[in-house]
Amino acid sequence: MSMDPMSDLAIARRATLKPIAEVAAKAGIPADALEPYGKTKAKVGFEFLDTLKDRPRGKLVLVTAINPTAAGEGKTTTTIGLGDALNRIGRRTVIALREPSLGPCFGRKGGATGGGHAQVVPMEDINLHFTGDFHAITTAHNLLAAMVDNHVYWRGEPSIDPRRITWPRVLDMNDRSLRDTVTGLGGPALGVPREARFDITTASEVMAILCLSRDLDDLQARLSRIIVAETFDRKQVTAADVKAVGSMAVLLRDAIKPNLVQTLENNPAFIHGGPFANIAHGCNSIIATEAALRLGEFVVTEAGFGADLGAEKFMDIKCRMAGLAPSAVVIVATVRALKLQGGADARNLKHEDLAALERGMANLERHIENVGKFGVPPLVAINRFATDSEAELRFVEEACRKAGTRAFLCEHWARGGAGAEGLARAVAEAASSGTASFRTLYPDDMPLLSKIETIAREIYRAGSVSAPESVRQRLAGFEAAGFGHVPVCIAKTQSSFSSDPTKLGAPTGHVLAIREARLAAGAGFVVAVCGDLQTMPGLPKVPAAHAIGLDAQGMIEGLS
Repeated sequence: MSMDPMSDLAIARRATLKPIAEVAAKAGIPADALEPYGKTKAKVGFEFLDTLKDRPRGKLVLVTAINPTAAGEGKTTTTIGLGDALNRIGRRTVIALREPSLGPCFGRKGGATGGGHAQVVPMEDINLHFTGDFHAITTAHNLLAAMVDNHVYWRGEPSIDPRRITWPRVLDMNDRSLRDTVTGLGGPALGVPREARFDITTASEVMAILCLSRDLDDLQARLSRIIVAETFDRKQVTAADVKAVGSMAVLLRDAIKPNLVQTLENNPAFIHGGPFANIAHGCNSIIATEAALRLGEFVVTEAGFGADLGAEKFMDIKCRMAGLAPSAVVIVATVRALKLQGGADARNLKHEDLAALERGMANLERHIENVGKFGVPPLVAINRFATDSEAELRFVEEACRKAGTRAFLCEHWARGGAGAEGLARAVAEAASSGTASFRTLYPDDMPLLSKIETIAREIYRAGSVSAPESVRQRLAGFEAAGFGHVPVCIAKTQSSFSSDPTKLGAPTGHVLAIREARLAAGAGFVVAVCGDLQTMPGLPKVPAAHAIGLDAQGMIEGLS
């Protein structure tokens, strides 16, 4: 197995990494605040983080994108390139990203550390086991599942109805065979047989809790509120009721500390937490973002998938809970992806096609309009590919101007931060101008179904929301239990504004079908599951794992 000299992995291996203490010093973090994991990555301890609370926050910049396609948009790559570019022009900047999941790494998507000359490193470590955070979250989640079943086995109080256990198990790998399972087989000595399921670790409420907690005390308070089951008389049973909170917190004690790494240009980057954006809320941890904001003049962060999922949840869930307010938003697009959105043949994306580009621009224009509804005027980053024609690039720039914003041609994949300096100057100007007036899409006191309908109408442009009576009753039950004030997290396909992944461009008038409603009481939001979205993804016919292996020297190959 030979390595492409221009592959992300090859570029990452040629980089000269600085000791993590030097990178930390650049961000203003003393060496004694670090808990090193080798030479080039470390966690930052709470004793130092506590000293940052009285410092003023820097400017928060969100990077989002159009709806993702197989052609690729490069949102993480742009986030890293923009962070490097801001540092190049003398604006002290810290990057804050999510951790990659092993499921996409070995499945459809590949890694999530950027690409080309805009990457965070050590790339292999970050994309694989990193500092063990996902292992800790998986273990804490499954510990709670084991304690629930043990509580049933020994007939503990409160008396759990085995038919109404809602807490699944999780695994950090795509595995469709585990979506629906039966546990407890083998007779009375081995447990109580019941239907169960597995989710992917990034969909775990424990992941969401870790990313939304402010400190260890908040973490434990949120863990205690997790609802795992109901009793025979339909009363809720929590993690506190089965006495699992202390043990879970022990497993998560180190995982909650943010991880510090560096870009290829040796700029500081926090990478911490990793909830999926279509299944969960899709943002890195509040702890990491807050630390970055107290250390940097600017913080560049991202939200998963397109702005209809990631940016909406970033604004309505994360910013609402953390009291954050972005000062600028960047929407990433590529000519290739816009042509796909316009119905172009995926095999002909290298050829100029202005007609398909014009049709596909509707997707970008919709995201521009949507981001503006949060009171933060966006800029557009055109992530350039070598096959883009000058006519196509001019068309996108002019269409963005007509849509009320500016587009910037970016070449960070090939040139690193130097290829995004134009965007960086515009972002610094916009973020410092005071023109942003952030607001959430809906108020806390709006009924849950109305919140779902508001997102469907304002962001997805749906004509209506369809929810069976069972879902409506569950939402009413959540409100009666005192959870009507929480935000909603809509779980739907990332590929379309609708819940149908085949509806590309900017569909309108469609029906958003809510299949299921789940209460994440510890995380503090309600999940509305739409269409046929699965919270445990499957592997494709040709998974990325086919190309991953070790060479004769034991070096990793094929990871991207």
